[in-house]
Amino acid sequence: MKLPACAAALGAAALLACMTGASGMSAAQAADARALPSVNMEATVKAAQIDPRRSDDTLTPGAKASVLLVERALRDRHLLDAKWVDGYFGTTTVVAFAKFQRSLGLTGLAANGLPGKASLTRLGAGRFTVTHIIGPGARVSAGGVVVDTRTRSMLAEAKRLFGRDLVLLQGSYNRGGDPTSAGTHDGGGVVDISVKGMDSATRTAVVRALRRVGFAAWVRSPDQADWPWHIHGAAINDTDLSSQAQHQIGDYYLGLNGLAGRGPDDGPKVTIRTWEEYQRR
Repeated sequence: MKLPACAAALGAAALLACMTGASGMSAAQAADARALPSVNMEATVKAAQIDPRRSDDTLTPGAKASVLLVERALRDRHLLDAKWVDGYFGTTTVVAFAKFQRSLGLTGLAANGLPGKASLTRLGAGRFTVTHIIGPGARVSAGGVVVDTRTRSMLAEAKRLFGRDLVLLQGSYNRGGDPTSAGTHDGGGVVDISVKGMDSATRTAVVRALRRVGFAAWVRSPDQADWPWHIHGAAINDTDLSSQAQHQIGDYYLGLNGLAGRGPDDGPKVTIRTWEEYQRR
């Protein structure tokens, strides 16, 4: 049933009053917030990992509208040429976003080109709001190595699915890192897991559990490089990822094995999800 105009107006006024009372915003601020478009942070960060690894201009599903808002804001700050405002969060947009992060005084992983909560919110001031906010959380100890709290939660759920404990060989936030890891462990979200005592089927079961909860994960063997047998996992959408780990995750979405040669994925096939998507399933 269509409400009379006076009733609709009263409803809008009540909604505005609720918004201002609950948040402490003025009526004008609340009205402005309602009028702004929104950027889906989850989708935008995902695109920033996948798009730079594509060989074509296919857009990441569900990310175009948000990426366009980000690119327009970067363009208006003279950090991105107008020809790159296309909804495709490719290498040029990653570089432009990293420049913006550095302009805020951010350094290191906080200026890695992946939109973090603080930098994305600052970029959107007066232009867009940010929804589906994600973050790595604090750095903590897990199994004798350092990870972030998001990664720790993901590992705990993977262990539950697998039904056994997982022994970590290497964690995240390396200072200089293990030379065999090519920088993937220098940021957050990345772990190596022991396969001691596991047969081939068990190793595959671990990778499957990791993938189900939001890791790009593979069994690594000595035939591939100068390293022992282990399982490597990188948490999709961890905003502290090193650039090397970002590339591995992009390749995982594109059906590749995350190695420099970019061979076909050799792991079990599962529906690819982020940790947040897994929790909402």
